Amino acid sequence: MFVRGYLRASTVEQDAQRARGDLERFAADRGMRIAAFYVENESGASLQRPELFRLLADCQPGDVLLVEQVDRLSRLGAEDWGRLKRVIADRSVRVVALDLPTSWAMLTVPADDFSARMFDAINAMMLDMLAAIARKDYDDRKRRQAQGIERAKREGRFRGRPEDKQRNAAILSMLRAKQSWSTIQDATGCSRSTLARLAGRMREGDGKTSAGV
Repeated sequence: MFVRGYLRASTVEQDAQRARGDLERFAADRGMRIAAFYVENESGASLQRPELFRLLADCQPGDVLLVEQVDRLSRLGAEDWGRLKRVIADRSVRVVALDLPTSWAMLTVPADDFSARMFDAINAMMLDMLAAIARKDYDDRKRRQAQGIERAKREGRFRGRPEDKQRNAAILSMLRAKQSWSTIQDATGCSRSTLARLAGRMREGDGKTSAGV
């Protein structure tokens, strides 16, 4: 059984490695070592998370996916959470979260089949509950943010985040040179959502040029 640590933060401004020490101490206290860490800055509300799926692809049946909190694994809606759970189940991966004590039993081999099934059932129920709470928290924060922006617009106070024109020009040049998104992210520290937006802007500009605009 290998323990694989998953570390995630939503934006490049946040430190995805923040909880690494907590995961290492948790494993060490149980006489285990984390075989590898998989780190990314992507939204937990999206399934577009290359490092998470690389972790799952690397897993063998019985391996452990270790996270600090369930919301590091999922802030997904019900449908996408169901898809992720099926991948985890198909790979026979055990999910252990520091904030979910019922999951800690996944680090030991149950004495019999009945105990194994009971542990699995209880842990799956608790994972579902915490994943639903994480999604609700995400939706609530997005709603409050939207309400705050709308109020600021009505009062003439909203200016939005200034564009980093120098960085974006460099990203557009790299996109036109057909460099991979991973390479561009490593070089500039931008998010995949920023890359997607700039790639769309580039396509629109190329379309206008080809149309003679």
